[in-house]
Amino acid sequence: MRTTALLSRDPAAPFTAETVELDGPRDDEILVRILASGICHTDLVNRAAGKPDRPVLLGHEGAGVVTAVGASVTSVAPGDHVVLTFRHCGACPNCATGRPAYCRHSTALNHFGRRADKSPRVTVDGAPVRDGFFGQSSFAGYALATADNTVVVDPAVDPAVAASFGCGFQTGAGAVLNALRPESGAWLAIYGGGAVGSAALLAARTVPGVRTVVVETSAARRTLAAELGADIVLDPAGAGTAETVREITGGGATHALDTTGIAAVLADAFAALTTGATVVAVGLGTGVPPIDVRDMVLQGKTIRGCLEGDAEPAGFIPHLLGLYADGKLPVDRLVTRFPHTEIAAALAAQHAGSVIKPVLTW
Repeated sequence: MRTTALLSRDPAAPFTAETVELDGPRDDEILVRILASGICHTDLVNRAAGKPDRPVLLGHEGAGVVTAVGASVTSVAPGDHVVLTFRHCGACPNCATGRPAYCRHSTALNHFGRRADKSPRVTVDGAPVRDGFFGQSSFAGYALATADNTVVVDPAVDPAVAASFGCGFQTGAGAVLNALRPESGAWLAIYGGGAVGSAALLAARTVPGVRTVVVETSAARRTLAAELGADIVLDPAGAGTAETVREITGGGATHALDTTGIAAVLADAFAALTTGATVVAVGLGTGVPPIDVRDMVLQGKTIRGCLEGDAEPAGFIPHLLGLYADGKLPVDRLVTRFPHTEIAAALAAQHAGSVIKPVLTW
């Protein structure tokens, strides 16, 4: 079938809307009519991948309606409303113990994973497109997915809101609810007020008695964080914030989350912790944080990583959407819709910081 896709032919050039040919679903595949696709930093980082295999088809926060399924698919049916998320094998030790984000085959399945027989799912002018990004490549009017990364959701949920639960919102909320698990009386410091950090803030607000500090360079995002319920918002410009956070919290944060991927920020978050506290890092950055080893040992502090919110998406995404439906997780405040033909404007607004979460509609 033919559909429109947003292709990247050069990482330095704009995306182009082109007509592509999409293969029908194989036995284990699911054809989804995409209604909304969130734009995530991970999409932009991976525009540079596969240079010899251009064009690239990205998108890993798709939401839409199932139109057809392969013969072996039993968990999803045509007409189901779904959110597409990351792939996992379901059989390795990590998957078997409820940690699918750490699937031992994750790279092969999610980083432009190909069919076993190498046949193309998507072609343009007869040439293969590098697709299979997070098992979906949902910057297109239709996408092929599989049962392990397709989550059935309530059809009443706006697809433009639901889409980003596939990655960004799931990551931020899960880092708080699954990894950090603060309880009443906790102080949570969140470094970065973008989509992931804002989702984390909203998730923390669902736990009674948890107080929050948001550290963010953007004045607009600090204002939004305050509107979303942050107890304290800080501008880190000019100096580290560790001493300020320790003073505000009466000795240090009991929990912290770094969404920036910046080594120096992670070190600052670590320094702001109280005795026995943990900072979780979700940003895929580079560099080595300058950590005071004596502080770590003498204060019993912990740094740990977290992928995709340590979530099992089949249960966690519907749980989060239930919180949203009940008015407890107002992530719609973070979403700005753009027609897919206006992806350049969406990217410019994201880069300028004037929107938190741009979502393309189809």
